[in-house]
Amino acid sequence: MAEHAGAAPEAAVEKQSQDDGFVALARLLLRALGASPQRAALLSLAGGLLAVVGATAGMQIRLNIWTKAFYDSLSEKDIAGFGRQLLLYVFIAGALLALNVAQRWLSMTMKMKLREGLTRDLISEWLTPRRAFLIAGAGAIGVNPDQRIHEDANHLSDVSTDLGVGLLQAALLLVCFIGVLWGLSEGVVLSFRGARFSIPGYMVWAALTYAGAASLLSWRAGRRLIQLNAERYARESNLRFALVHANDHAEGIAVYRGENEESTQLNTQLDRLLVILRQVISVTTRLTWVTAGYGWFTIVAPIVVASPAYFAGNLTFGGLLMAVGAFDQVQQSLRWFVDNVGVIADWRATLLRVAAFRRALGAMDRIGGGGPRIELTVSPDNRLLLDDLTVMSRSGGITFDEAHVEIAAGEHVLIVGAPGVGKTSLFRAMAGLWTWGSGRIALPSDDRIMFMPKRPYIPDGSLREILAYPAQTEIFAAEQFDAALTRMGLSHLVGRLDESGRWDQNLTDAEQQSVAFARVLLHKPLWVIVDSAIDSLSLVSRKALFDIFSEELSASTLVNIAGSQGADPFFRRILCLTRKPQRESLAQRRAAG
Repeated sequence: MAEHAGAAPEAAVEKQSQDDGFVALARLLLRALGASPQRAALLSLAGGLLAVVGATAGMQIRLNIWTKAFYDSLSEKDIAGFGRQLLLYVFIAGALLALNVAQRWLSMTMKMKLREGLTRDLISEWLTPRRAFLIAGAGAIGVNPDQRIHEDANHLSDVSTDLGVGLLQAALLLVCFIGVLWGLSEGVVLSFRGARFSIPGYMVWAALTYAGAASLLSWRAGRRLIQLNAERYARESNLRFALVHANDHAEGIAVYRGENEESTQLNTQLDRLLVILRQVISVTTRLTWVTAGYGWFTIVAPIVVASPAYFAGNLTFGGLLMAVGAFDQVQQSLRWFVDNVGVIADWRATLLRVAAFRRALGAMDRIGGGGPRIELTVSPDNRLLLDDLTVMSRSGGITFDEAHVEIAAGEHVLIVGAPGVGKTSLFRAMAGLWTWGSGRIALPSDDRIMFMPKRPYIPDGSLREILAYPAQTEIFAAEQFDAALTRMGLSHLVGRLDESGRWDQNLTDAEQQSVAFARVLLHKPLWVIVDSAIDSLSLVSRKALFDIFSEELSASTLVNIAGSQGADPFFRRILCLTRKPQRESLAQRRAAG
């Protein structure tokens, strides 16, 4: 896109995204969720998870106590005690099963609600007036917003819930079983060169040392995954976009016999992704040496730690297994970080992508705050006024051949300019999307104004919904749809008004443009400002459009921004755009910044 609103602020937006720290971006998302309609549901689900995980931790302690009594009854050949312990186990296992099912339901519901809150918030922020247009040119942060809103928000919701529940569970089990393990450590007597001594909380310190060392090694082995995953998601997004783009333009590729070129480009994107994936595999492999090795040694580590007390006769066999179970619970809680280093890196990278995108969306409203900007106001007498207007583009400033332009209601005005002069920038400035320049644009006070870009927008849905867009179909009578299509030479589509499909692909470019002007006839705006769209109409459709503005829309003002080929006797007034190359261009300003 040659004339894009993001050219000037691109560097500032990207720099701000890089400068924002992880904590600041995380707080941004938390504030957004706190203000969302899903807040109450999320808090209720979080409270439910806290209660269920707490109850599960309590039952785990009860199961650990049961272990000693059960195995002692076995070692003592106590059949009656053995039977009682089996019945008790059925109760404990049943309670844990119910708690596990409840935790699963709460976790899945939490993921759904968290995703709903994030996605609705991102959609709302993205489709705030002007933002989607501006961020598309704000550098890498605005590339493929669909990826961040759909895939990244979904992944962030899943991983955040899993990590949050896992951390809560690990913390509660740690608190509960450290006390158990501390008590069991009293029976551990160590000997060194004939001297016998005991260390208060010996098994607790052993578990802390064991898990702490593994956590440090895991972090050192896996910390590069944070940066690698962030780059991986960006390159995954680029490959996905390239594939979608090739699919959308399959006909053009086939006509130009460009399959080999497209294949080369797609394979280049894939190669860039594979470079990162190989690095991810390398780092993950090194991390697996630590995590897997830690897991294998953990099988015997608690027995080794508790064995002095067992061999000294201070622990029964059941007591040994109870100590082993408590040690496992403590070190498993402490090894939560070890087991989740890769997941944490993935979560952090995803959170940064989502939060940086949302922060950048908010920054779009501040673009244009410094330096000279075009003033956009409302005309008090329902006229379109352009006073001392200069619109900045990449090549320089553009202006009119007269300082003060006044367009009254009902006029048919043609604004002409040479190719590349910046006609689209002028159109966007009048629509309030482009603020770079100087002077004033005063739009008519009547809000029945419609802007028509060079490329018509054909949304998904039925043809009836497309014609009514952005209004609802119910506000128009059925015969109005038929008349609008017929007037623009599209009577063959009348019978397909309620048919849904990819109309942006099923209609020719000329038909899409005619549908857009049929929409104008349906809505009957009092002001219509067009960016070269009339030029793409056939001669028959062009004549039909001029007849519409002479008859049905005779009270409406038509301002057509086009090249010199757009001249027609229909336009009673012609204004000329001229370039001001001596003025500073956006490209120069960006380079200077």
